[in-house]
Amino acid sequence: MYLALLVIFLQCSELYAQTNVFTFNKVEIRVQPSVKVKNGAPMSIICHADISKNTDFQLKHNFTFLKDGKLVFMTVSDKEDARYEIPVARSADTGEYECMVQTGGKKGFSNPIDVWVAGMTKPILTANKKEVSEGEAVKLRCELPEEVPPLEFVFRKIKTNSAAKEKRVPEKNQNFSEVEFHVEEGDNILQFDCYGKRQVRSGSERSQYSNSTLVAVKEPFIKPKLITRPSSSNVTEGDQIEFECSTEVADMRGIEIIFQKNRTILNSVRDKKSLKYSTVATQEDSGEYLCKVEQGAVSKTTKLNVFVSELFPKPTLSASMTKLDENKDLKLRCSINGFQRANFSIVRKSPSGDILLKNSRELTIKVNVNDTGNYTCKAEVKGIVKESKRVRINVYAPVSKPVLSVASGSPEVVLGKPLQLICHSAMGTPPITFTFYKGDEIMKNVTNDTYATFLDEDTGLNDNGGYKCDARNNHSSGVKTSNIVNITVIVPIRDASFGSFPFGEVEIGSDTAFLCSVEEGSWPIDFKFFKKTDHEVLLHQVREYSNRTIWHKRTMKRKDTGTYYCVASNRASVDVKSRPITISVILAAWQKGVIAAFVLTAMAGAGAVALWWFLRKKKKAKGPSMEMSGSALAPNLTNEKLTRQPSDGNFYSGSGYIEDNENHMKSTDESKGPDLESAEVDYTEVEVSSLDPHRAPEQKGTETVYSEIRKTNNGK
Repeated sequence: MYLALLVIFLQCSELYAQTNVFTFNKVEIRVQPSVKVKNGAPMSIICHADISKNTDFQLKHNFTFLKDGKLVFMTVSDKEDARYEIPVARSADTGEYECMVQTGGKKGFSNPIDVWVAGMTKPILTANKKEVSEGEAVKLRCELPEEVPPLEFVFRKIKTNSAAKEKRVPEKNQNFSEVEFHVEEGDNILQFDCYGKRQVRSGSERSQYSNSTLVAVKEPFIKPKLITRPSSSNVTEGDQIEFECSTEVADMRGIEIIFQKNRTILNSVRDKKSLKYSTVATQEDSGEYLCKVEQGAVSKTTKLNVFVSELFPKPTLSASMTKLDENKDLKLRCSINGFQRANFSIVRKSPSGDILLKNSRELTIKVNVNDTGNYTCKAEVKGIVKESKRVRINVYAPVSKPVLSVASGSPEVVLGKPLQLICHSAMGTPPITFTFYKGDEIMKNVTNDTYATFLDEDTGLNDNGGYKCDARNNHSSGVKTSNIVNITVIVPIRDASFGSFPFGEVEIGSDTAFLCSVEEGSWPIDFKFFKKTDHEVLLHQVREYSNRTIWHKRTMKRKDTGTYYCVASNRASVDVKSRPITISVILAAWQKGVIAAFVLTAMAGAGAVALWWFLRKKKKAKGPSMEMSGSALAPNLTNEKLTRQPSDGNFYSGSGYIEDNENHMKSTDESKGPDLESAEVDYTEVEVSSLDPHRAPEQKGTETVYSEIRKTNNGK
């Protein structure tokens, strides 16, 4: 029963679920009162879900509001509308809004909408002090209440009749910022304000200026005064000039006065209100002077230009010659244009100090090379000393005859290799100009102290005339020329060839001539002959004033078989190796004849012994069976040869039998073919008695006839 009720309940639930069908038509988002809202005004973001249902049933709607992709508000409602209320809109609320509705396992999304909150909150500016002294700092705080970071704050320092100075400070995590402004010299009453900025999607949003804050500035001391005695516009060389720098200060502690010209400090005092400095005026004292008063971080300065009139111009030193030979006379004269009343002196400059030559306006000396140097003259009037410009005097000793040498020490060079030459003069005042010649052609000019080098990178066989060099300086003696240096050009070895006679095979005991030659190369040439084994074996070497050489190797032996080659070299120090050749040492013709005769003799003796042994063995095997065999064979094999002939009545026997039998065997062999070739031949003796005493010739003893008995392989 319960089971039946459960089934009915489930079916009803399924039918109910199938009847609740809905779908999202669209989801909309809008802004009230509009998408552009003034800062501080209320604003509402409304999300509406348009849903179609098959029946009238209730749904729970989950509304989610997003700004620039971030969650800002969530709510649950039975209605198809939801509102996100912003009572006071700020610039931070500017952005892109969208909403999402979720219900019954389904989601709907609106299109995004841009909202712009125009304007920002007015910032509030405060200062930590209302009155400061020069050199101190004012700390300011600018705040944008109800604004959300990130923000940028701009602080302004405003002075009368000058442009405002700004400081910008970005703030990522707070809606306020603090900054310090240092009070400088000349600041009196300062005015400060600030404003804020924010980056939004459409660009940047800027607030209005904050309230203005005034700060009064106190001076710790007044700007210093700088005066001269006599007046700065009425100073002449030789006058005593005095400078005075003074100030008024409220607190003497830490006060310092510094007096300087350009960047040079001339005098300074501490904890005093004034400073004095005096000197004898010279023309070099003209220029700008500066008095600076410092206390802590405060610094004030006063400048004064001073012009010192010239008492007399600088003297001029003249020389009879600036470049001259040693042992010549040099005249120096010192003068002042339009001024005669002065004390003159002529000096020579040196690293250790001035060397006084004469207290006079004129000087004449006979010079040597040690007198080379810088000369000046000095003039003194009323304690003012002025010095002329330097005059350079150069005294020259003549150059010695130059020596031209090869840097390597050898007057030889390999064809195509560079050749370095050195030209040297042992004596002569520098600078010396060296000129290198190849034949009559100028190759290079070099100016140096005592020597010069030249690298000839193009040496050839046609270089004629040798090398030489010139040396000269500013001495009047002129040019000195070296001796001519002739260079030998060494041609490297090229293409070594190797051969022999006889070539290839050589008889034992004979001589062999080896020839080694080169295509080109300077003489003498070193030839070396080698035999190639497990290591290189030097057999012969010789130096020749020729492109070829022959080496005769006497009495060749079996061990001389092998591979030979030669190597050629000369002073170019390049070894050139020939291609190898192979020599085989063989027996001589007479040695071959002796060996052949010995072999043939041995073979003939062995054959005779074998024949004797064979015949003797056959003779011992003779008997009646062999006689029958012989008589039976006679009619078949030697029918014609055993029958008496009517013409002469003689019988063929002995050698005639052997000859005819040989011919018969040849014909038989040709007719029988391979059967007879494999037959065995036995020889036996046959006794023949006289048949007719009247017709037969007289016989002495027994006549032996040899008969052949052939045994074929098949036994027939």
